[in-house]
Amino acid sequence: MTALSRSTIHRRFLALVAALAFALLALPAAANNIAARMEAEGPVAPGGTVTLAIAMDPAKTWHGYWLNPGDAGFGMSFDWTLPAGYRAGTPEYPVPEALIIGTLMNHVYEGPYAILVPLTVPTDAKPGSEVPIRLAANWLACTDQICVPERGTFDTTVTIAQPGIAQAESERFAKWRSALPAPLDAKGRYAIAGDRLRVAIPVAAAASVAEPHFFAARDDVVQYAAPQDFARDGDWLIVETKADPDAAADAPFDAVLRLDPQGNGLAVTLEPGEVPTGGTPLAGSPDLGGNLAWLVLAAFVGGLILNVMPCVFPILSLKALALAKANREGAHHEAVAYTGGVMVAVLALGALLLGLRAAGEEVGWAFQLQEPATVVLLLVLAAAITANLAGLYEMVLPGISGSERGGAFLTGLLAAFVATPCTGPFMAAAMGAALLLPVAHAMLLFAALGLGLAFPFLLVGFVPALRRALPKPGAWMVRFRHAMAVPMGLTALALAWLTWRVGGMPLLGLALLATLIVILLLVLAGRRQRRGHGAGWPVLAAVAIAIVAGGTSAAMEPAAPTSEAALDAVPYSARALAEARASGKPVFAYFTADWCVTCKVNEAAAIERADTKVAFEKAGVVVIRGDWTRRDPAITRYLEEHGAAGVPLYAWYAPGKEAEILPQVLTVGMLTERTAALIQ
Repeated sequence: MTALSRSTIHRRFLALVAALAFALLALPAAANNIAARMEAEGPVAPGGTVTLAIAMDPAKTWHGYWLNPGDAGFGMSFDWTLPAGYRAGTPEYPVPEALIIGTLMNHVYEGPYAILVPLTVPTDAKPGSEVPIRLAANWLACTDQICVPERGTFDTTVTIAQPGIAQAESERFAKWRSALPAPLDAKGRYAIAGDRLRVAIPVAAAASVAEPHFFAARDDVVQYAAPQDFARDGDWLIVETKADPDAAADAPFDAVLRLDPQGNGLAVTLEPGEVPTGGTPLAGSPDLGGNLAWLVLAAFVGGLILNVMPCVFPILSLKALALAKANREGAHHEAVAYTGGVMVAVLALGALLLGLRAAGEEVGWAFQLQEPATVVLLLVLAAAITANLAGLYEMVLPGISGSERGGAFLTGLLAAFVATPCTGPFMAAAMGAALLLPVAHAMLLFAALGLGLAFPFLLVGFVPALRRALPKPGAWMVRFRHAMAVPMGLTALALAWLTWRVGGMPLLGLALLATLIVILLLVLAGRRQRRGHGAGWPVLAAVAIAIVAGGTSAAMEPAAPTSEAALDAVPYSARALAEARASGKPVFAYFTADWCVTCKVNEAAAIERADTKVAFEKAGVVVIRGDWTRRDPAITRYLEEHGAAGVPLYAWYAPGKEAEILPQVLTVGMLTERTAALIQ
């Protein structure tokens, strides 16, 4: 830590005097105003590292402080009592908030938060033992009017596991880690000229930033309450603000960039260096005439493209039937109903996604297909629709039989739900931005995506010339419906494979049993309808079976089967990527999911190919694979850092260079050309 400047000492002296005065005036309290506890993740093998969490819960109107508290206050101090050979690492803080009180700006936490500390275990630790850990900590708890120094002594135990036993991440620790700033693998730069501090942070051009704030971990570099101006220059985010009077560009320092009001952020190390000049100013929040208008257009075009992307193939049978039936009077009513279903589904998914992220969950676009219950329910539904199309039973299902507007609406719901597991061109940037923008702007992007997805059917419904170009309804539609059982059956098979990939044979067995029972009940319902009897109880029973199957699968903890890949890929982690890049070899990182059809097409057509394998081996390419089939906060953070809301994402790292994001539709040539350029 560098020597403190005179202005900093003056601020800290005033803050300390105020804190001591308030502490003397305050009556003794029965409990701390920030409740604190410590717990250990584990177990951990000898020689490994386990995470300790100091969980803090401020009372209403109270707040705690970041490692650099700002103009006043102080952060937490740690006094460890550890067994011989154990070592506590550097504490990791979540992304802070900026709080202005009068003319002072503080870096605080006004809600529950946790400070994470890595604990290294010696190699000679005894497996099966329980090791005691003690921490004596001091911190400052404040409101807008009073500050109280607080302290606590915490005890926990670390369980030593047998060597080779993997440490499972608990749900609480996953949530706490999701609040940490995502570490940037590339360094930023800063320069000081006169009283101005200028900072360049590497942020992907496709990533949206809304209401950002720059937090310097070093104490003597910036005037905290000074206005901060932001601009974009390609893949650089430029920050300009007022420097501390005694600031000097003499050494690297760490900083955090808060990206949005939801608390997403990036951790970066800044080195003295040249900072780009100019750039496009970034407002505190986007306006409809600027970047947001482009993003709305990108979302609309992305929705249009979804109609021809491979990930939409599973619902082509539904759309084809709706298109054929639209060739009659009143088609515009069904087009509106279908569009309404699409919009409701997309907006509901968007609202749920934003709500989960606001609650601290690390989720992205198509998050619903990361849940076994959703996959099981989709399998049951796809199999039931296949049986109906094949003529095993005749019932009114969403958009398959009958001409009611309700059927078109339900078809739109189903189409949007199944058609959006993957991102495509244009859509990726828009959905990535939606995760960072304010809620109103994000929902506008989701609405534009839904409108683009439904737009072709709106055209058919409202343009008579398009309807006249279609074949007239007739007996061919029965044969067409039977033929459409083939693609829908392939969809069901794909979902069965996905069920197996997500949860292995136990989950697949449960799903197939539920599917068989549901189809038998629907066949019974169809026969009862033909005989003039009510079909209510078999249909209700089928729905109940599907719900029970989904609920049971949600409660299961199935293990996904392993699979062999043509490329020798390393599972993604931030450490694995950093080590691969530090080796000086080229790196190809790809992020996929078993439910992403676009991903699987690219893997079959470009990645898992003999030509690609040979080229990669010649160039010594390190392949890193991020599997997002189930939730993975580390992968979610990487996607966000590179402006993506979902998969696929392909990143090429030439030795010593930053990531080059490749197109979402790959060819073998795109990969082999890059290896050839390295060999020459």
